Amino acid sequence: MLESNEAGEAAYDKTIVSPTPLDPVIAAETLKEVKRIFDDQGIVFWLGSGTCLGSIRENRFIPWDDEMDTASVIGMHDLDEKTVYRIANVFKEHGFYPRIRNTTRYMHVGLIKNGIRTDWTCHHIIDGGAVEFPGVKLPLHIFTQPMEVEFIGQTFLVPNPPEEYLRLKYGPEWQIPKGPGFEFDVVMQIGLSDNLSRWGKFQRALSMGMFPRATSGVKIFDRDGHLVSGAEVTVAGLGRSKTDKYGIARFYVPNEATYAMVVRYEGHLEVLYEEWLTPNTNYIYRPGPIVSPEQHYKAGVRAMALSKE
Repeated sequence: MLESNEAGEAAYDKTIVSPTPLDPVIAAETLKEVKRIFDDQGIVFWLGSGTCLGSIRENRFIPWDDEMDTASVIGMHDLDEKTVYRIANVFKEHGFYPRIRNTTRYMHVGLIKNGIRTDWTCHHIIDGGAVEFPGVKLPLHIFTQPMEVEFIGQTFLVPNPPEEYLRLKYGPEWQIPKGPGFEFDVVMQIGLSDNLSRWGKFQRALSMGMFPRATSGVKIFDRDGHLVSGAEVTVAGLGRSKTDKYGIARFYVPNEATYAMVVRYEGHLEVLYEEWLTPNTNYIYRPGPIVSPEQHYKAGVRAMALSKE
């Protein structure tokens, strides 16, 4: 396992909690270094998420993107978990801070250098496919023979065909730039059970019915500090529920991992795009500051915003 350090963790958390758009020059140099290390180590990887979208749709980094995305599949192209840890240490030797979280869906490796985060998502194969955050189901055939594209002056791989991948991730209108705020559309197209196995769906039914204490919960407060009853809470791929008279919405979490949550009540909508949720744990939600899109490109979107009760 990799040793943690406070400075590295603080730098990682900053990219999540207080993101800023990428400097395209620094980002390009960093991504080229990432590619060089992967290539030297014989790792097959491809561009994912917003980096793939930018390379295919605009042949540049998307102006409001705040991290770079790469991906591989464990069990394909000779990649295994032991190799992921080894490569993370190689990045550490080159001045990156690697932060690894291993979940049932994927091993997530966050690589921090020069204040920029490059995500390396190493998918586990699940039911013959892969699941990408926040719960997008992907067929393995798009990763079998990735396609070459020219990007930032070099050749990179992308899922093949990239159009299928981008449609699955961002919806049928992926070719239309929507600007900041895309997170809501991505989260809401995830099915209410897409992050659950058959066993998970059975466990959810039990926990939400016969054994309600086996669930997690979130207590919703409004800006005046009052509890909100009737608020709608959606956890991508896990389900949707409403708060009771005590302001509590209950939901089933199958395993500790990062999930996306949407909180809605009259006059209020906020997307919590990355929240680390644990089974049988209760959380507290308080609205973020009122910020207009002109003031910050992440208006209405936060991460790591919940606190444990």
